[in-house]
Amino acid sequence: MGDNLPHETPEVLPLAATFTPTTIALGSFIVALLLVALFLISRRRSLSKGTTFLLVGPSDGGKTAILSRFVYGQSLPTQTSMQPNSSTFVLSPKKTIQISDIPGHPRLRNQFEEYLPNTRAIGFVVDANTISRNSAAVAEHLHMVLHALTSLPPSQAQPALVIIANKSDLFKTTSASNTSPSTLAINRVKSILERELEKRRASQSGGINIEGLGEEGERSDMGGLECGEKEGSAFKFDEWEGGDISFVGTSASLKPSSEKSATQSGLDPLLEWLEENM
Repeated sequence: MGDNLPHETPEVLPLAATFTPTTIALGSFIVALLLVALFLISRRRSLSKGTTFLLVGPSDGGKTAILSRFVYGQSLPTQTSMQPNSSTFVLSPKKTIQISDIPGHPRLRNQFEEYLPNTRAIGFVVDANTISRNSAAVAEHLHMVLHALTSLPPSQAQPALVIIANKSDLFKTTSASNTSPSTLAINRVKSILERELEKRRASQSGGINIEGLGEEGERSDMGGLECGEKEGSAFKFDEWEGGDISFVGTSASLKPSSEKSATQSGLDPLLEWLEENM
């Protein structure tokens, strides 16, 4: 006899039943991860777009001389710049960069902010021999740069920063000292700028107007001097919360060598830094 029992039809669950709170939460998490990944990829691509090495700093520090040495291989007659200078420089067989020199005159020096969207690295050039004469003005100028870097939007990559103690060849060492002229210049520039930037930071935290500390005076609400230090300690470049700050000692009176040799020339320390950061 045949089986007369009715066949059972498989139950089909409605589509909405598959979207439980757990699956919805998991899907939202996956979508969020994808959005974050896309953001990071786009940010990394923006990092690679910056091709400019920006030279900033007070007048007579040697910015134009450094640009001339890199671009033309020799120091050309220069005078205080009143407009930006720009040129291309072949950093390596696979890398050509733009070098721009911004005037250091107090009324023109803030032009560097216009170049920041396409800047990969900044060199703050200081005459290491004369910094003690105008230390407050130099610190004011550097404060502007630090403030600008820490004020960049999250979507914009922060350029690398190197402080260039220029004209280091004018420093004399004694026969009993093993310290190189370049190291002496760096130590002098670093200690003087840390002292002056601490004065500016202390003035701000104490509610004192800092106008008059430099050539033109700046608004007292500028930030950029935050450090991860313990309460009461002084400003230190090594503890700056804005990122890493490098120092090199240079002399634009000497031609940078195209080949690595035992005796490096005056701009080779800067050239090596650029190769690592551009």
